Amino acid sequence: MTARLAGLLPGELDEQQSEVYRTITAGPRAAGPQAFALVDEGGRLRGPFNAMLLSPPVGLAVQAVGAAVRYESVLTDRVREMAILVVAAHWGSAFEWAAHEAVGRAHGLTEPELHALRSGGLPNLPDPAERTALSATAALTRTGALSDSEYYDTVAAWGERGLFELTALVGYYALLALQLRVFAGEEPADPCDPPQTESGTR
Repeated sequence: MTARLAGLLPGELDEQQSEVYRTITAGPRAAGPQAFALVDEGGRLRGPFNAMLLSPPVGLAVQAVGAAVRYESVLTDRVREMAILVVAAHWGSAFEWAAHEAVGRAHGLTEPELHALRSGGLPNLPDPAERTALSATAALTRTGALSDSEYYDTVAAWGERGLFELTALVGYYALLALQLRVFAGEEPADPCDPPQTESGTR
């Protein structure tokens, strides 16, 4: 991954950029299971967060959406992480995959479940609410819409709020995948290949 956008050191940030930086590095993302560092050894923001400094008003709003769908949603931790990995596999985003595979393990995802998601499929889930959420996520990433039956099944399982939050999650991580391609120079991966980190391992 060759970044097109040079990272800014904390001392190079203006007041608005510093607010975005502090919100990301001192917020809920800094706690809990982490699969990747938010900053590099020099303190520069990594991955999609670096580009958010280009437009502090938009960057602040975008990161707030991400924090809300991760930490204030009615979706369970397992469903949230599986849905993120569905989006990561669909877009072939190695960074998103690497950032959330270990988090998913910390929330109980098994190796067979991760293998199915990594290959672009859906795992065999015994919980019907989880199956419904993942089927809706796959439909949203594949077609950008839900049929009437998919809509009402998901609302029955998760409520209208849960479905709204699921669509927000799919859109947010698709946005990050796009920004990673444009600004971080991430090449789309083959969804059948194991996603790679910068060191070449998952």
